Amino acid sequence: MKTLYIDCGMGAAGDMLTAALTELLPDPEAFVDRLNRLGIPGVVFQREKSVKCGITGTHITVTVNGEEEGQEHRHEHGHDHGHEHEHHHGHEHGHHHSSLHDIEHIVREHLALPKKVQDDIMAVYGLIAEAESQAHGVPVSEIHFHEVGTMDAIADITAVCMLMDQLSVDEVVVSPVHVGSGQVKCAHGILPVPAPATAYILRDVPIYGGSIRGELCTPTGAALLRHFATRFGAMPIMRTKAIGYGMGKKDFEAANCVRVMLGETEASGDEICELSCNVDDMTGEAVGFAMDRLFDAGALDVYTMPIGMKKSRPGILLHVMCRKEDKETILRTVFKHTTTIGIRENRLRRYVLDRRMETAETACGSIRCKVSSGYGVERRKYEYEDVSRIAKENNLSIEELLSKVEK
Repeated sequence: MKTLYIDCGMGAAGDMLTAALTELLPDPEAFVDRLNRLGIPGVVFQREKSVKCGITGTHITVTVNGEEEGQEHRHEHGHDHGHEHEHHHGHEHGHHHSSLHDIEHIVREHLALPKKVQDDIMAVYGLIAEAESQAHGVPVSEIHFHEVGTMDAIADITAVCMLMDQLSVDEVVVSPVHVGSGQVKCAHGILPVPAPATAYILRDVPIYGGSIRGELCTPTGAALLRHFATRFGAMPIMRTKAIGYGMGKKDFEAANCVRVMLGETEASGDEICELSCNVDDMTGEAVGFAMDRLFDAGALDVYTMPIGMKKSRPGILLHVMCRKEDKETILRTVFKHTTTIGIRENRLRRYVLDRRMETAETACGSIRCKVSSGYGVERRKYEYEDVSRIAKENNLSIEELLSKVEK
């Protein structure tokens, strides 16, 4: 499995992620040239070598109309450069301010990017806008972004989204995020670290403060991690193929960088819960109704087995498979719709094939097909609802229709 591990031992910022990921490419300069040809208004990317604590990596500088935002961090758009900044609300200098709708217009109408990359960019911006909305107590529609900061942030977010699309990994594992400690200056006063928007984006994510004074993870960095992370945790067992270091500007006692590792991991599966119970006083119809409600509640699979219970009573063993995060909902559903008074739990590891939907165009009509692949196999299965409908419409048996489709 192609895996990307992002080490956030010194937090994360948009430009640092961009710099680190470019080091994983066979030709980083060609990618920077591609960025500069995108036509983000007024934006120029520059890539240069940087050394921190004896480690050589890459630093990315973004200028907008010759101006580098660098040491400013305009709080309502959640962007920065390498942990050396102050917070401002962007009302100075007479600059124009852009809404989320304006940003979407730039991304969708002016940047020649695949739709998936455009969708990723807007999803990341959506996380930032939602966080700023919570922090400032105003609707998302009223969040506006400073002109220089807007283009600067679009540049970094676009670069990372393009890099992730080009790397095309199967899994992104992100370490617990070092957010820094202390306080940071804002145009309206002093804010705690992590800044409110960053803290909101990183809710339910493992974070820590550490001893370094200053803001290490920014809203832009946090949103990029949140959007692309498959999971947060320790570095997996992997065969590393490439390593990249993205450097910030400021010097700390520790190397101010984001480190990324690209490699192969064994398909480790995912952990699921198996919940089971015995019942001997429910009708078949009642059991069927309960099974439907469990699927509605998010169960991955539900099935029954006949068992013999005490006093030779016939009963059923109900098995429910679910994700860990859905366990409480499933437990409540089992107790609500069955007569059991106790439920057992097992933790299982599940291995699944990758699945995608395709549409087959046939003389009889369009038929959806589920394609499952992985572990050296590929399987195709036509959706029963489509097959059944088209077979009825053409007065064919299912076997006759599938024979025509295969031909």
